[in-house]
Formats: sequence, structure tokens, C-alpha cells
Amino acid sequence: MHQSSKYLILRSLDIFSSLSDQQIEQLSNQSIHGKYNRGSYLFKIGEPVAYVYVLTKGTVKVGLDTSNDKTLIKEIAYTNDLVGENILTGLNERRLFAQVVKDAEAFKIPASFFKALLEQNSPFCQDVTKLLISKITELEERMNNFVFKKAQSRIVDFLRNMAQDKGLKIGLDEILINHGLSHKEIAHITDTSRQTVARVLGDLKRQNIIHFSARKPHKILVRDILSLT
Repeated sequence: MHQSSKYLILRSLDIFSSLSDQQIEQLSNQSIHGKYNRGSYLFKIGEPVAYVYVLTKGTVKVGLDTSNDKTLIKEIAYTNDLVGENILTGLNERRLFAQVVKDAEAFKIPASFFKALLEQNSPFCQDVTKLLISKITELEERMNNFVFKKAQSRIVDFLRNMAQDKGLKIGLDEILINHGLSHKEIAHITDTSRQTVARVLGDLKRQNIIHFSARKPHKILVRDILSLT
């Protein structure tokens, strides 16, 4: 990608809004903008913690595989999200993987340079801190939901949060969610089973609360978000 194009994309990203033009220019020089196909990895467990990533397109799941062949998903990252922020923990190796679930593009930023930006720019450091706190809060909410809510409620909560945070409003009331996830991946996020996800989504479709087609199950149209309770 041409240097000026990288600069313009970085300048437009919310996460870098507090950086000066000079810092954006330095970031453009230091970073690599790459494309990643579905199924590929930004990084795997055990790899050196050398880079942090900022998504400019697509969807990435971050998690780990357990000893009983179950995948635990910590988070789903979308455009403008920070991935691989555990560079700040002092670990030398990755304890999580980041795998693409919908064709993605991302800036690959050297960890040492990212840390230097945090030290040089207090507002940027505060923005990143707020982002990390938000991620921790979302993870705590998921843990509480697992303890106190039934499977159907967790799946409905997932849809509602997706619609509010990542949905595209269509018309007056409808919201389109282009999540790029399989039923199995939604099950991992909501701590349910693939069969339960399929059943709940099917029930919501029959009630005309949502709509999706068999050909494009990754796209869900929420008819009325107020009905997702």
C-alpha cells in the first residue's frame, strides 16, 4: 500500500484520533498494512509477542483451545479494534490466538513502537486504557451472564449487543448484522451449544423478530431491536 494511503487510513481510525500528524506519519512508516483471508491467523499461541494489530476491515476471533478440544473465545474484534494488546503485560509469548473469521485487513505495528507512542502521548494512553477497561468489562459481563442467565437469554443478548454496537441501520427500525460467524462460533461466545444457537435463531425467525437466509446465515436482519428481550 502506498505510504500516503496508509497515512490517510491511520488518520481516519478512531483509536489514533489523539495522535499528532507527525506521530501518524511515524506510525505509517513503522507499520505494515496486510490482508488476511478467512481461517488465517494474525498470531498463534506460543508465538513471540512482537506486534499489535488494528483492524481496518473484517472480523477476528481471539481465544484459546482447551485440553478437551473446546475453543474458548475471549472476544470478537471488528473494524477499528485493537488486537494483541497483551504486549502490555510483559509476556514474551502469546497465550491466545487471533484467527480471521471474515476476510480482514489490519495494520501490524511493532510492539516497541506502540509502547513508545503510549509513553509519548498521554491522551493516546488514556484512550487505549479506556479500550482495555471496556474489554475487561465485556468479559466480566459474559461471565455474569453464564452464571445468572439461561442459554436463550445469552444468545439474545449477543444479538442485541451486536445490533447496537456493530449493526447497520436500515429504514426506521431494522438493523443488519453482518457478523461473519458460524453457529459454532456464536455458541463458543455465548457458552452454549451449536444446536441451541440454531434452535434459538430459528425460533426468533419464526416469530419475525429476525430474518436470515440459508444462503447467507452470517447476515441477520433484526426487525425490531426492542423485541430482542
